[in-house]
Amino acid sequence: MSTPFSLLLPVYRGDRADHLARSFQSTVHEQVRRPSEVVVVQDGHVGPELASALERLESASPVPVRRLRLKHNVGLAQALQCGLSACSHEVVARMDADDISLPHRFAVQLPLVEAGADLVGAGMREFGESTPVAGLLRVPPTDPAGIAVEARLRSPFNHPTVVYRRSAVLQAGGYRELPLLEDYWLFTRMIESGSVVANLPEPLVLYRVDAGSYQRRGGLRLLRSELGLQRRLRAEGFTSRAEMARNIAVRGGYRVIPVGLRKSLYRNRFTIEAGTLGETVEREAGPLGHRQDTQSCTRPEPRLDTRPGAGRELA
Repeated sequence: MSTPFSLLLPVYRGDRADHLARSFQSTVHEQVRRPSEVVVVQDGHVGPELASALERLESASPVPVRRLRLKHNVGLAQALQCGLSACSHEVVARMDADDISLPHRFAVQLPLVEAGADLVGAGMREFGESTPVAGLLRVPPTDPAGIAVEARLRSPFNHPTVVYRRSAVLQAGGYRELPLLEDYWLFTRMIESGSVVANLPEPLVLYRVDAGSYQRRGGLRLLRSELGLQRRLRAEGFTSRAEMARNIAVRGGYRVIPVGLRKSLYRNRFTIEAGTLGETVEREAGPLGHRQDTQSCTRPEPRLDTRPGAGRELA
């Protein structure tokens, strides 16, 4: 029998209901190999439109949906950690609430996990509002040695594409708070702890970008997270002193340069041009119904929302 797996989907008040509906439709209804369950983590209060969309999605889902309602917004890292504890299965797939999975995503990723991989990513294709053609392609390294080398400068995985073993994530310490860089930090710890990692070059996720995407990749707040990440990677022995110095100069500098230059560097360094998709990626998600399925998770005291474009950092 095929390995059962959970889909982990965090949602917070900054997400759009129509984007969430499309994401859910593509990652559940349209999949050749569907998840066995969906764990939706509602990170704090959401508005009525988003709450209504969640209820309709749960009602119409062809697989069981569990929604964890966190009383307060705790940030992406803690929301994901809480969600992991609620997943019924060892294998977990990640998805963001505004991206789109291609129909064969899990059909090609799960066999690698079943063959022994602990963490499997894939390529992804960028798209924007009402874009009927392909955007830029982001193709990750596929050789395990290349993944390890790349991880010492930038994330070797496109985080919206990953499927992993929960035990490997927990062995590496799970998700830890580091605004916009949580996934990258987790991946380095998984590599360091001996996880078997793999990437598929094929784009299996359409990654949504908007006018503010390049703005969010910089600024003082993200620079502080960047410096914190580099200190942690050095303290953990993942990078050398020379690599830390290089990363602070290269990655830190990237956070403070003008947005136009940042956009140009990102496109030239990390992506390649793609051809047409063949059909519009934005379309109606279809009729949705209604259901309630509530769980709770004890969390810390209220926090300020730290997630403009939560978890969207890639470079």
